[in-house]
Amino acid sequence: MAKLQPVRGTHDLLGEDARRHRHVVETALATAARYGFSEIQTPIFEFTEVFARTLGETSDVVSKEMYSFTDRGGETITLRPEGTAGVARALISGGLTQDLPLKLFYQGPMFRYERPQKGRQRQFHQIGVELLGVPAPQADIEVITVGADILDALGIFDGVVLELNTLGDTESREAYRMALVEYLMGHKDGLSEDSLRRLEVNPLRILDSKDEGDRAIVANAPSFGDYLNEASRDFYGTVKAGLEAVGVPYRQNDRLVRGLDYYCHTAYEFVTDRLGAQGTVMAGGRYDGLVEMMGGPSTPGVGWAAGIERIAMMIDAPAAPARPVAVIPVGEEASISAIKLSHDLRKAGLAVEMGYSGNLGKRMKRANKLGASHAVILGETELENGVATVRDLDSGTQTEIALGKIGDHLKAEV
Repeated sequence: MAKLQPVRGTHDLLGEDARRHRHVVETALATAARYGFSEIQTPIFEFTEVFARTLGETSDVVSKEMYSFTDRGGETITLRPEGTAGVARALISGGLTQDLPLKLFYQGPMFRYERPQKGRQRQFHQIGVELLGVPAPQADIEVITVGADILDALGIFDGVVLELNTLGDTESREAYRMALVEYLMGHKDGLSEDSLRRLEVNPLRILDSKDEGDRAIVANAPSFGDYLNEASRDFYGTVKAGLEAVGVPYRQNDRLVRGLDYYCHTAYEFVTDRLGAQGTVMAGGRYDGLVEMMGGPSTPGVGWAAGIERIAMMIDAPAAPARPVAVIPVGEEASISAIKLSHDLRKAGLAVEMGYSGNLGKRMKRANKLGASHAVILGETELENGVATVRDLDSGTQTEIALGKIGDHLKAEV
């Protein structure tokens, strides 16, 4: 049999990597909870239509990157490439529209078939929030602020910049779309093949193009701000004033857009220069038309998603777990007593390791390899006297402690 390897674009989380991952999730969840966000866990696969409809048939995700397959029942299923569509589906199928407004936090794996790169694998992980049912700009302010507070709690807020833009309401967006198409039609000869296709169905996505030729053309395209009506300008002004009030600085980015028609008003990204080409740490926007497009009632929404792997690369290493205590039985008669003592110490809140075999010397070597702080040696003589020998593995000093008092002694020492 060939040597088994993980599938390209996947990796195992162990040791410090696992601790970093958990620290990001736990910090984000605790911070979001203070804002009233509760956790939701949607399935990691959905009917393909959930994502094809919401992400757009012409998007790279749908056309090139989704993991889709036909299951044994003949249904077309897709591993989720992002989290918002599943939350919107849950809102509709679970009858949650009766509970609006809803503030939801999610975390978990996502899947996209793309070239593996630093901070983004084919199975990657995200945290995200969605605030549903609030059309006012105060929702945008709160969602952006909770994101900023999470990054601050993780110690990386000073390493990111919030880029901000507005897409305006439907009227403003349509006026801009017409102006953009007119401009791009005059530069069709220089557009990439992907952008020519998008010009017919989703021209705003051309503003996101990574093609150098497209980017040169887009640099002189009309600005969204010139086509905003009064209501859109007022909405955006309130968002900016709110961010200034809570001390979240931002940088205007006129080219920051969301290409699909259900997006409107605020678009934003927290970006960094600490991760090379992978500069986006957290990204989101307002999507008032999404739920209705999926067949539900008209429901405003705003949210963001962030890659756990990218954030984990930026944070300081979390504290290592507490050093364990090694319980070492000497002789067969001590083994059951050592099992009971280990159990009692664990219930007292201590991390305990007990070797399964080997003489005293081998077990002591294993205790040192595990980084144990103390060894609790339990032999025939100790059992007869109702004590154990407790050895400090740093100083080498040891003392006999009554079995009933070992937990208190170790907790004081550790």
